[in-house]
This record gives sequence, structure tokens and C-alpha cells, in this order.
Amino acid sequence: MTVTVSITVNGKTATAEVEPRTLLVQYLRENLGLTGTHVGCDTSQCGACVVHVDGVSVKSCTMLVAQANGAEVTTIEGLAANGNLHPMQEAFRENHGLQCGFCTPGMIMSALDLVKNNAKPSEVEIRDWLEGNICRCTGYHNIVKSIRAGAQAMRN
Repeated sequence: MTVTVSITVNGKTATAEVEPRTLLVQYLRENLGLTGTHVGCDTSQCGACVVHVDGVSVKSCTMLVAQANGAEVTTIEGLAANGNLHPMQEAFRENHGLQCGFCTPGMIMSALDLVKNNAKPSEVEIRDWLEGNICRCTGYHNIVKSIRAGAQAMRN
């Protein structure tokens, strides 16, 4: 048995027949080739799979693609425009907010949701917001610094 889903991903409509148990992260990676959304834990612990569904950050490893039917999904690949990084992506690059980079897409997507709701987050607010995102390489100092710089750039 399959179901038909139609979602708008990074501004482009994608329609496909999928098994009802297909996760959104699987669909993005395997059907659409958008591999910037990472699978880190399969248990909703690490946050490497965070995308935006209708403007809200969600862990795509715990959402069925059928639940996103009709929705607008934005992945890390959908942030850059005209060859220019999004200000939050640029802030991570400039402030060394990554090491291996595995968690970075989820961190950036989570950070954008935070900044959408809180344009000038404090360090404590950033650290609280990122509680569902795990980085195994850093002590989060440069990630927090990157998010503050990204928020500043977005305000300007």
C-alpha cells in the first residue's frame, strides 16, 4: 500500500507515492536527494534532522512524510539565495560554529526558529533552545557565538 504526498520543499512542489511509514527525513534524503538533513540517532535526541515545516522547526526523523502532506518544508539547502549564504549560515562560518559539521544543519535550522521568535536571544536563551540539539565535537561556545552573530546580522 502507498499514499500520495505533495509537499513544497524549498519552494518547489514534490509529489510522490510513498509507503505510509516513510519518515520525512527519509523522503528528503532518499527521494529528493537533499542530504543536508542528517540522520544522527533515529530517536529524536540529537537534532541533526531539524527542518522547518510551515515555518516551525521539527525533527524530521519523528515525522511521517504523510503528516507533511500539503505543507511547506524548508531544509538547510533552501536557505542560501543566489549563491549567497543565509546570514545565520554565514555567522556559523565566520565564528567557527562547527567542527565536523554533522550537527550544523540542525543547529542552524533550530537557531532560525529561535531568532524568528526572539530577535535578540541571550546566551542562556540560546543554550536552553538548543537543548534538543547535540554536538559531540564542541563545547557549544562557538555555536552560541554564531547564533548571536547570526541574529545580529538578521536584525540589520
